[in-house]
Amino acid sequence: MLNKLQGVALVAGSTFVSASPLAGSYSWAQWSSSPLGSGPVSSVLQASTSAPVTTSLSTPPFTSTAVVPSIGTSQADETGATSLLAAVASSVPEIPSTQFINYTQMFEDISHSGDGGIYGELLVNRAFQGSGATIGSLPGVPGGSVVSSENPIVPFGPVITGWKPIGDVFIHLTQLHPLSDALPIVLQLDIPFNATGEVGILNEGWWGIDVRPQTYDASFYCLSNGPRNNGSLSGINVSLRSNLTGETWVTSKIPTTNVSSFQYEHFETQLVNQAMAQDSNNTFAITFDASEVAGNTYYFGLTSLFGETYKDTRIRKDLGETIVDLGSRFFRFPGGNNLEGYSIEQRWKWNETIGPLINRKGRVGDWGYYNTNGLGLMEFLDFCEAGSLQPILGVYAGFSLDIFGQEGTSFPEDQMNLILEDILNEIEFITGDTSTTWGAKRAEYGHPEPYELNFIELGNEDWFSSTYPYRFPILYQGIKHVYPNLTLISTAFDENDDYNISIPAGGLWDKHDYQTPSFFLENFDFYDNWQETTDNEGVKIFIGESSVFQYDTPSGVVNYSNPIGIHIPYPNLISALGESVYLLGAERNPTVVDFIAYAPSFANLNWENWTPNLVSFTANWNETVKSSSYYMEQLFAHFHGAETLPVRTVSGNFNPLWWAASVDDGDTAMYFKVVNTGNSSIPLTINTDRALTAANGTMITAPSLSSFNYINNQTVVAPSPITNLPSPSGQAFNWDVPAWSINVLQFSLG
Repeated sequence: MLNKLQGVALVAGSTFVSASPLAGSYSWAQWSSSPLGSGPVSSVLQASTSAPVTTSLSTPPFTSTAVVPSIGTSQADETGATSLLAAVASSVPEIPSTQFINYTQMFEDISHSGDGGIYGELLVNRAFQGSGATIGSLPGVPGGSVVSSENPIVPFGPVITGWKPIGDVFIHLTQLHPLSDALPIVLQLDIPFNATGEVGILNEGWWGIDVRPQTYDASFYCLSNGPRNNGSLSGINVSLRSNLTGETWVTSKIPTTNVSSFQYEHFETQLVNQAMAQDSNNTFAITFDASEVAGNTYYFGLTSLFGETYKDTRIRKDLGETIVDLGSRFFRFPGGNNLEGYSIEQRWKWNETIGPLINRKGRVGDWGYYNTNGLGLMEFLDFCEAGSLQPILGVYAGFSLDIFGQEGTSFPEDQMNLILEDILNEIEFITGDTSTTWGAKRAEYGHPEPYELNFIELGNEDWFSSTYPYRFPILYQGIKHVYPNLTLISTAFDENDDYNISIPAGGLWDKHDYQTPSFFLENFDFYDNWQETTDNEGVKIFIGESSVFQYDTPSGVVNYSNPIGIHIPYPNLISALGESVYLLGAERNPTVVDFIAYAPSFANLNWENWTPNLVSFTANWNETVKSSSYYMEQLFAHFHGAETLPVRTVSGNFNPLWWAASVDDGDTAMYFKVVNTGNSSIPLTINTDRALTAANGTMITAPSLSSFNYINNQTVVAPSPITNLPSPSGQAFNWDVPAWSINVLQFSLG
């Protein structure tokens, strides 16, 4: 590629840096003119200050008495300079172009991020499939056990939670009139002879129902009791109403003279709502006029309510937009631990998540609650198509968790052919044409054309098991034999002390980091020459799950019991600073790192299995909170070139300034990302051999390192234009990078 930018030269405090396009498989360190990170990064991070500790998204942060380390103070380099100088040259011989990092969303149904989250179903317990339970410890029993459950007799068994009677009626569950083999439990409504007024049932939704001007699709299956059916019905009323005031927002009457007592009827209607409820404390009601139905009994199953969804998929509209608006290019699903199951039988079985909802029995999820399987394989793939996202499909790889705290249970080596066959069937369902068995089944379910699929992840965090060394090669070789063009991802490499996984060239390693701010700064250069130093030529990395999980402590050990004052429950400025430095290290190595994802992506604030999360939400769309980490990744994902430019440091060094550069396809714009983790501004000079004709920038910062976004104040830590950015002077640019700031500078090139 002729006339490609030679690079950027940079000077911090007067650090001077120069950057050049990556040539072939060269990594950053091979271009760097000075060593990375002079002095221990941890010394920057361990300066103790009394930082506020945040605990809730619904209220402003309170100040803890605990002493919490800050992200850093200013640190000079070896020469004592606290500035950076850098430079860009052009006119180089043609070299291979390097792709840019793919920002990705990792999804699993944790913290009710699926059912009660991105899945657009607004009704809780719609088909009485199962319930929640608490996993804990029992005296003398190793590992995890069920210590309490909604259904006190059968943990995870059906309950009537979320449903209430309207009027003088009786409701309970029954299995005498199953809706289907998959959904054998239904709700029975008994209406006494002396009932008067309005009678029926209501559903409370997933901690409420968002009511705003839009059209809602309502449906339910209903059967009458033959001996009690008096045949005098004129219609069934469906409505949305306030649980606070009793006000009815919108109603629709389904005309019918009778409900069959022989087989279930499927009733559907639309609620065209014009009202805006003041909150989400609303319910969904199905009602009758008691004068018509007194003495009758009705059975209800698979009751459903959907509001407007993302581009007519089954994904909640605002949360779908949140995923796509981040700038995500890829979407990993369905997990995560939730892929593996509390047991082999309760694993995520793809073929039980397809087809009509009436045939989906659901399963016990891995996070203490039942999964409806309404958010199934095709729902995920349809969303990927609508959002222009490439799927990264996680497949069950023969290992289940057996609750937690133990080795888990694996398929024996001589039974792994069953898992391989299941995976090949799933791939055929996704990509096969209609002449194939499973491709024809996909067409039957409404999608004749094959879906796009290029990436498959074999399991999830399989380094927890001792059996991945035999499971991985069986699956890798078996899939590659049939589908040689698929890229396969290993969920283990060197995490287990007893083995390393040999990943073939062309494969990827899914690396997970839930760590401290210091960890991310100390590992800024982790990906420099990683392939060469670990003998992984041709292997790339998927940073599949990462986040700042806790503040720095003297021991540096991450405490996953979430101690108050140490754990970071909601991403704050210190989170975004630490994570941004780590991502810059990845962006500088696009021949090593292919994908980047934060995890977990979503959490319903009414049920948090894990914190922190990228995005938090409730039923109320107005209460969705995009975190500081979300805005940082969004900034990085949207503003970048097509080719990474290594940066040659002329004077100064990394820490507390960190940087990466890229250039667009047409050599007309250069992007320079620079993060200051210190507590004072640092002078930056960029010199180029091309004229810089214009500059603009965007910054993320906040008054405090512990500042975070919360309900009713969702942009405490969010991007804003740099209003006082100086103009370039010919081929030079000078600017003082503010303390504790994440910045993207965009330069027009002459």
